[in-house]
Amino acid sequence: MLKKNLSFTLLCLLSSPAFSASEKPNIVFILADDLGYGELGCYGQEKIKTPNIDQLAAEGMKFNYHYSGAPVCGPARCVLLTGKNLAHAEVRNNGEIKTKPKGKEAFYGGQTPLSPEAVTIAEVLKEQGYATGGFGKWGLGATWSTGSPIKQGFDRFYGYNCQRNAHSFYPAYLDSDEDQVTINKHPIPGRARQPKGEVLADTYRAESYAPDLILDEAVKFIGANKAKPFFLYLPFVEPHVAMQPHQEDINKYPKSWDTKPYRGQQGYLPHPRPRAGYAAMITDLDNHVGTIVTKLKAEGIYDNTLIIFTSDNGATTDEGGVDTQFFNSVNDLRGRKGSAYEGGLRVPMIVRWKGHIEAGTTNDTVSYFPDWFPTLTDIAGADISKSDGINLLPAFSGQPVAKRNEPMFWEFHGYGGIIAIRDGKWKAIRRGIKSKKPKNWELYDIQSDPKEKHDLAKQNPERVQLLEKSWLTSRTVNQKFPLPLVDKK
Repeated sequence: MLKKNLSFTLLCLLSSPAFSASEKPNIVFILADDLGYGELGCYGQEKIKTPNIDQLAAEGMKFNYHYSGAPVCGPARCVLLTGKNLAHAEVRNNGEIKTKPKGKEAFYGGQTPLSPEAVTIAEVLKEQGYATGGFGKWGLGATWSTGSPIKQGFDRFYGYNCQRNAHSFYPAYLDSDEDQVTINKHPIPGRARQPKGEVLADTYRAESYAPDLILDEAVKFIGANKAKPFFLYLPFVEPHVAMQPHQEDINKYPKSWDTKPYRGQQGYLPHPRPRAGYAAMITDLDNHVGTIVTKLKAEGIYDNTLIIFTSDNGATTDEGGVDTQFFNSVNDLRGRKGSAYEGGLRVPMIVRWKGHIEAGTTNDTVSYFPDWFPTLTDIAGADISKSDGINLLPAFSGQPVAKRNEPMFWEFHGYGGIIAIRDGKWKAIRRGIKSKKPKNWELYDIQSDPKEKHDLAKQNPERVQLLEKSWLTSRTVNQKFPLPLVDKK
């Protein structure tokens, strides 16, 4: 039974489902980690090979204006799973919880946990008869906290609960439900420097490659639940650094790309061929997608499965040996991860669902992470109005979606604090909102200026004031993420 909210349960019981029990589709939600808007072949990438993801786009629909819920990992996942935008979300920045309860001292850490009152997509779908499994990186509360995925609607979880643990692809532990299992007796920490000597990829490898173990568990979940609808949440860890991909994937890329090794000077682990190594991480991600598709086909359920592919935020800044300029990782958009400019928030998004989505189509609907909550819960037959998103189902068939009741909001408490608001063609941004001297508002016409080169705030002061007022009127105070600039007003 769904915890926390009796009125929500009654709404589920009274609503008329979009599909009968036998017709309800499986839902596979694949979330890449730090994948840029331009890092897939179907979005214009020319150097990195992504045939499996490109095939999903060829069989489905590609969205051109889809936005993450936040510029970094933890809050983006909170927005995605709870349907609350960053002006209302429980988690508005990354943050590790270091205090552990007695008896859990040996457990790996975790991030700011979701509360017992939070309602996730997994809980709603579980209430509607779906088996629920999460495999990959969680980042919304340690296994011993209220934010554990098992306490937030998932029947099964396997992967990295803690974001910090996920900085290594050869960690000591992975989380299995609410326990931790040793996978490497000689783990590799996610950060090191090697100022001198030959840099060898094998120096930074151990016995068990965590992404392969995670993928294996996801495949098992499909096989175990093929007879009933399931929600498979796959927050894969690639291509987030550290850079530790399989050698066979590195060998797919030209040696001429790299004239010198990366020695760890910009964080994370050294690598002998950083450009090829980064491309190999995206190839590994693409291979994971291919494995999931192959399993769905083998079980005869591929065509009754809605597959969604997107990324948690924009491309990484050039940490850990990554060279986003070389790959044009954001298609010339401004900004990277941690930024509320287009390059930090706009992400690739592909949906494939035979019989409901026309193959090989594109869609210019402006959408973002809060929209998945009403979309997926409607598919499952639930009816919930306490979401900040709109239902994207009409867009799947090329129809207009409902008009938003309010603008799209991002109240991000990291990187000095950033507010971003998008309403129609307009996008307002204010940086440094947690500093003593916040920056002035910026305003961009995204339709005519997608690269955000021309700040129109001075020419349109009334528009800026209107957008700011809409955010101030809508936002809720969050004690864990205070904002002195406006909380005292």
